[in-house]
Amino acid sequence: MVDKENMYEALGGHQTFENLVSHFYALVTIDPILRPMYPESDLGEAAERLMHFLEQYWGGPSTYQETRGHPRLRMRHAGFHIGQKEHDAWLRCMKSAVDEIEVAPELKAQLWSYMEFAAASLVNQPE
Repeated sequence: MVDKENMYEALGGHQTFENLVSHFYALVTIDPILRPMYPESDLGEAAERLMHFLEQYWGGPSTYQETRGHPRLRMRHAGFHIGQKEHDAWLRCMKSAVDEIEVAPELKAQLWSYMEFAAASLVNQPE
């Protein structure tokens, strides 16, 4: 297991995160559950924020912190209705994106484990 401070380079740096987020948002734009959560005017910025967040989280540049401050993921997502179906849709799109990156299986598993944890932590609506 690679510690998260060294994962950025181990995963392939900026290009890997750009590919991951690009693939993810291509799916978001056609997902009937997730698409309504994103105003058209914010799609590009949302993708950029996610990429910067993931890069920083995994040991890359601190662009997210410099431009947005502390991540505060639960607070930033509190205004969105995130129930089980939104959670599942997000993971379905992200799984496809993670599956497409070309990295060692153990690195991919570590990345995916975090995605599952993060998605679960953002659910804010009871069934």
